[in-house]
Amino acid sequence: MAGRINDEDVKAVRDAVPIDAVVSDYLQLRNAGGGNLKGLCPFHDEKSPSFQVSPSKGLFHCFGCQEGGDTIAFVMKIDHLTFSETVERLAAQAGITLRYEEGGYNPTSQRGERIRLVEAHKIAAQFYVDQLESPEAEIGRKFLAERGFDQAAAAHFGVGYSPAGWDHLTRFLRGKGFTDKELVLSGISQEGRRGPIDRFRGRLMWPIRDISGEVVGFGARKLRDDDNGPKYLNTPETPIYKKGQVLYGVDLAKKEIAKTSRAVVVEGYTDVMACHLAGVTTAIATCGTAFGGDHIKILRRLLMDNGSARVIFTFDGDAAGQKAALRAFEDDQKFAAETYIAIAPEGMDPCELRLAKGDSAVADLVEPRTPLFEFALRQIVARYDLETPAGRAAALDEAAPVVARIKNSGAQHEVAVQLAGMLGILDTQFVVKRVAQLARWARDRGGRGPAPQQGPPRGQQYAPSVPAGPSGPALTLRSPAHRTERELLKLALQRPELVSPAFDAYGVDEFTAPPYAAVRRCVEEAGGAEAGIPEPQTYLARVLDAAPDDTVRAMVTELAVEAILRKQVDEIYAGMQLVQVRLRAVDRRIRDVQGSLTRLSAQGDPAQLAAVQNELWILQQYAQALRERGADAL
Repeated sequence: MAGRINDEDVKAVRDAVPIDAVVSDYLQLRNAGGGNLKGLCPFHDEKSPSFQVSPSKGLFHCFGCQEGGDTIAFVMKIDHLTFSETVERLAAQAGITLRYEEGGYNPTSQRGERIRLVEAHKIAAQFYVDQLESPEAEIGRKFLAERGFDQAAAAHFGVGYSPAGWDHLTRFLRGKGFTDKELVLSGISQEGRRGPIDRFRGRLMWPIRDISGEVVGFGARKLRDDDNGPKYLNTPETPIYKKGQVLYGVDLAKKEIAKTSRAVVVEGYTDVMACHLAGVTTAIATCGTAFGGDHIKILRRLLMDNGSARVIFTFDGDAAGQKAALRAFEDDQKFAAETYIAIAPEGMDPCELRLAKGDSAVADLVEPRTPLFEFALRQIVARYDLETPAGRAAALDEAAPVVARIKNSGAQHEVAVQLAGMLGILDTQFVVKRVAQLARWARDRGGRGPAPQQGPPRGQQYAPSVPAGPSGPALTLRSPAHRTERELLKLALQRPELVSPAFDAYGVDEFTAPPYAAVRRCVEEAGGAEAGIPEPQTYLARVLDAAPDDTVRAMVTELAVEAILRKQVDEIYAGMQLVQVRLRAVDRRIRDVQGSLTRLSAQGDPAQLAAVQNELWILQQYAQALRERGADAL
């Protein structure tokens, strides 16, 4: 056994490594006042941050689960290390040489298991990088070049090459003092007939790092036709690598994810590379497994679940990609962030898109457009003939249980309303009640019901001053269905010159959230957004004076001071918001008319049927013009 670490060295390590720097590797921290920082606790699920860090005291404490301690205690718990392993890791980061009370100075063979496995991976990663320069690796360099990745890109991501021989790396690591048992346990080697052999041979190699930046596994891409293995081969489950708990690229993306409250989830290693090189430095990928609950926990801690956080999934446009999107939607409710889906034209992945159309096409691809819930439900209803009552009923039977799985009652209600529109069912309350009924049945069978309602975060929920009626669930203004309406109102209040005169032609009914409709009415009564161009301060005062009560007045104030989501706010961005709000309104009307058309077809009134068909044609032409010409069609 290794001797006990000298107490003075332990203190030196504790003093040398700031606790906020260590904790920031795992979650986003924000100012909590009084010199403290706060974030979402990594040790239990929570909606609002109760985890606090005191840099001056070198301590952390969670007021939710009561976990607490110093830097060493934090790393021990979050990475499941022993005390000695934690001190050794932190000492290595700080450049401190440890002394041991017994047995002398830190004998390599006596160090903790995790430290040893991580060190083996670090050496292996560099070995693979060095091998990429060998003549044998020409096929790997060609593979990268054909996908638009030069030597600098390979170096940035640590891409390497595993020699085709049986045990090149195994022998190399033995020479570094690692035992056969350690090499097999690490997943770097595997048992052969005459002892351990290399697990990865003749493949392009990507190092997989955990959130703190340590290499814990590898992804290996097949290069040769005579390789009978799978296209991608990953490190097996080991004491340091659990594929369901690792996101490729998170070590490079974590700071930008925390800074921008945005994450882009792609499918593969080359997609992450393409996104980062195209400027989308929030891109991460799963490692050969579906995006699941543990991945969500990692992202939630980085995003801190604030109201403007966004997660954008990119999936292939094929059947497998659609299936992946539906799987992701099942976990959608675990995010407080808004979730979107992005599918490249012609079914290309980000790597292919960058190669075909350049960096700008990749950046444009991941701009949030289609809410994930909307995409997932459209994939379901598209399989049915919605022109017939039987088709609509069958589509509802399949889609309603999906919506019923949403635990938040307010969000569930809103998505149910959207579903009714997709199906062309005019009796919206019938769909809402059907979804609520299924949700109750699930709870009665032992499923967990909605979490108790707590005070809503600022800007997320709003109780209108007018009674909401019997349906009653709280309105979630963070919903993707309402985000664009919110942006447009912010523009009308803060930058009226960018949305005038088009905004003033918008009806109150084009704003589907009652509080937003109330603000739109206030702008109208104050003389319209165009009146705010010459005298913005007086204009805002008139809008506030037009508010019927304090609740609406508070919403006007909130929208007038809240930051617009885009850093570069110009006429193009304003036009996008104008178009999206109008297009949603037109699409809603089209669905209503289609529902009427179905009923009229059954009743057989030719004159009325012709009039409705003409209205539908006009609406469809207008919707097409908005999609093709954007703001020019307004």
